[in-house]
Amino acid sequence: FKGDDTCEYLLSSGRFLGDKVWQPHSCMMHKYKNSEAKNCLLDKHIAFVGDSRIRQLFYSFIKLINPQVKEEGNKHGNIPFEDKSASIKVDFLWYPEVNGSMRQRIKSWTEASTAKPHIIVAGAATWSIKIHNGSNEALTQYKINITSIAPLLEKLAKSSDVYWVLQDPVYEDMLSESRKMITNEKIDAYNEAAVRILNSSSRNSKAKVKVFSVSKLIAQETIMKSSDGLHLPESSRETNAMILMNVYCNKILKPIDGSCCQPQPPLTLIQKLAFSFFTLSFIGYIIINLIHRNNYRKNKPCTDLENGEEKKPAVGAPAVSTLEMLLHSFCKLGLIMTYFYLCDRANLFMKENKFYTHSSFFIPIIYILVLGVFYTENTKETKVLNREQTDEWKGWMQLVILIYHISGASTFLPVYMHIRVLVAAYLFQTGYGHFSYFWIKGDFGVYRVCQVLFRLNFLVVVLCIVMDRPYQFYYFVPLVTVWFMIIYVTLALWPQIVQKKANGNCLWHLGLLLKLIGLLTCIFFLSYSQGAFEKIFSFWPLSKCFELNGNVYEWWFRWKLDRYVVFHGMLFAFIYLALQKRQVLSEGKGDPLFSSRVSNVLLFISIACFLTYSVWASSCKNKTDCNELHPSVSVVQILAFILIRNIPGYVRSVYSSFFAWFGKISLELFICQYHIWLAADTKGILVLIPGYPMLNIMVSTFIFVCVAHEISQITNDLAQVVVPKDNPTLLRRLLCAAAFFSALLLFSAIQDQPRH
Repeated sequence: FKGDDTCEYLLSSGRFLGDKVWQPHSCMMHKYKNSEAKNCLLDKHIAFVGDSRIRQLFYSFIKLINPQVKEEGNKHGNIPFEDKSASIKVDFLWYPEVNGSMRQRIKSWTEASTAKPHIIVAGAATWSIKIHNGSNEALTQYKINITSIAPLLEKLAKSSDVYWVLQDPVYEDMLSESRKMITNEKIDAYNEAAVRILNSSSRNSKAKVKVFSVSKLIAQETIMKSSDGLHLPESSRETNAMILMNVYCNKILKPIDGSCCQPQPPLTLIQKLAFSFFTLSFIGYIIINLIHRNNYRKNKPCTDLENGEEKKPAVGAPAVSTLEMLLHSFCKLGLIMTYFYLCDRANLFMKENKFYTHSSFFIPIIYILVLGVFYTENTKETKVLNREQTDEWKGWMQLVILIYHISGASTFLPVYMHIRVLVAAYLFQTGYGHFSYFWIKGDFGVYRVCQVLFRLNFLVVVLCIVMDRPYQFYYFVPLVTVWFMIIYVTLALWPQIVQKKANGNCLWHLGLLLKLIGLLTCIFFLSYSQGAFEKIFSFWPLSKCFELNGNVYEWWFRWKLDRYVVFHGMLFAFIYLALQKRQVLSEGKGDPLFSSRVSNVLLFISIACFLTYSVWASSCKNKTDCNELHPSVSVVQILAFILIRNIPGYVRSVYSSFFAWFGKISLELFICQYHIWLAADTKGILVLIPGYPMLNIMVSTFIFVCVAHEISQITNDLAQVVVPKDNPTLLRRLLCAAAFFSALLLFSAIQDQPRH
């Protein structure tokens, strides 16, 4: 840890991921689009001063602003560029040697009457080596000239961003005869002189000339692909230009996936209040714990010295009070949230970009599947989608999704389409599970609703406060929360139709089907009426929950992507429970679900459908077109999997306890990965141990899983206290919750005013 100046790392160190992806040491580079570059450089003047290598960098830089630019014009002269739409002016000034001419140009910018460029990129040396045939006298003169220029550059650095580009190595075998005197040994000597002289007189860290040395590292890996041994290939020049853009623009635009050169965000009012609350909880817990320990010592049995008998106190050791349990939970949560903040908001730990390879995704998948098979046990019950089986299903899906996220596999369309099915399967289970509960139990009480809402949302609400993120940022929780409320309202509205009532009269089944048809109609209407959907969720305070970047489009897109699958889950639960009631299914241990012939036919159809969907998903060419079909066809593979998993009696009678363990904390795993396994809000990877990728993944994964498990325990403990069963107490708690969220909205409005 060398401080929080990641710009120094960006300009001086890094490595290649694959052939073309450059990874700076400790931070993440953003890939700037033309519109972003124009927005950042609005009304700016940039000057590139130097030789042909600087000219190449100039062209790569202006292509980030306008990709249509052609490399034309006098190669040994000045080249102007202007983008009138954004008032951006970029000039290349031909000064191939560090001499009096270059000094005079730089000196003119230091004079008050002259407009200074906002960014100056300079560098030269190879011409001096070439013209003077690599003589030592030329190097001595170079040192004298750069010594005279250095104070001027440092003076400019007080008001402008000044970069001195060190000389890249050459590929000596490819150099022409006229350039053979340009050796890497000479280049190193010139670079050493430049680094030693620049900033030697500067004491102010803000008035420093930034040495652009990372280009040397890039060139060492790519110069052999050069066309002449001297000039870098185009991909390397583009990387250098992107680094320059990141150095200057990250602190202005603050892209999520560009952590280099970004300052640590200041604490918001809500964050300060949250940390104060956790601190007070910690102090309160220590005080209560000390009081209890003191009382316990006073009441501890002691021995009568006269007769040797033990005297028993009147009062035994006190039980843990509700207040102590609450404070204990908040203490643990406070420590965990501090770790979250340090990982993804403070510039304490490093972050790196993701880089996808097939092996980085498929090898871990095979590994965890083998592990899951080794932990096979018998189930307690053998019903279709029993608790152990659904936990197992959630578990292996969650592990696959985690590997998908950390490997950056979203760039590979076939994998993306299969992961979309896994997300849909989670929502299918939401529809199946909640419908089954309400249908069988008939419990539409407030206690049930509050329990579910608390367990789903507790962690996300805390993270919204501590990490200063909107609720919609953790999109999956709003999704399952809204679908739970839709299921509840659909079944709780008059007439309330439950299994007990429907068993007495078959017409009630028809009534329930009409309710489901009404729900399907509403879903269909909203999915094709973006305006109506956005109006519903744009009303305050709903807009505070579902807006992201100032609009609800992201929420509409996420909802629309899996709009039918919850309905499919409800319909499947209804059909399954109806068949179960009529004893059509054989759910005994080891028995096939249907008769042998029917089971074999259904199993064959299921495998065929499962593989057909995989073939279709793997042949997808366009993500947008495939996403349009996904809501209608994802249920095919989900139902196929359920039948394959449940028709054979033996397969239905066993489960993987390894996957089931992860399934019980799947929600916490999904949410926690955002900040303490991934980084920069899922755009990168958290680096706790730099330089050792495998060891880093092992350590960060261990901490991540332990934290997710602990948060699950804390949520369960707090749910028992915060959501009591007796209605009067529950009503008081709901009023307290309303007051809490009202205060949160108020503080949010207060802290948003300075931002606007």
